[in-house]
Amino acid sequence: MQQFYLRHEWKRSLSVSVGATVEICGKSVVVDFGVREAESCFCQKKELDGESVCEDSCVEVFLRMLDKSNAYANFEFNSKGVCYAERGNDRKNRKQISKEEYAQIIRKPSGVTMDNNFYRWNLSVEIPFALLGADKSLNVFQLDGNLYKCADLAAEPHWLSAFPIKTPKPDFHRPEFFCCLNMDPGIFLNSST
Repeated sequence: MQQFYLRHEWKRSLSVSVGATVEICGKSVVVDFGVREAESCFCQKKELDGESVCEDSCVEVFLRMLDKSNAYANFEFNSKGVCYAERGNDRKNRKQISKEEYAQIIRKPSGVTMDNNFYRWNLSVEIPFALLGADKSLNVFQLDGNLYKCADLAAEPHWLSAFPIKTPKPDFHRPEFFCCLNMDPGIFLNSST
């Protein structure tokens, strides 16, 4: 399991902090997020998969596809676990996943609590490798991608990432800045999982 603390890329705000862990579990990747944010950073409006949850308080998992293509997938979740996901080669050429594929993503939201004027919420997501183009026989040893936190329509918009993105404005659709999300050399899968 690899731990991350997301950092502010474009606009520093002491009002948001995010930690995450990434772990390969069988034929899926499990990402656990812990979020603490001020009321000015929190927004929760989207209710249905496929809606633009990046406008809400949102955590995101971007992963390079496992089918040897140049494509990547983005999985975006608000504090309720509502998801928006698509695949493609770049920001413009993307295709949203199907209802059946949304149903394959396991989401465990904690609910939102208030503590000392800060909203706190946790979300665990399990994304099957099949959604990344892997066939059942593929053993996954390395996942390249990035983790993000944003809230485009909050009173205090913000953008955080696990790995640096060297662009002048917020832009999560930059696979050239993806890094290995499971750097622990002890991760190994065998064909029986």
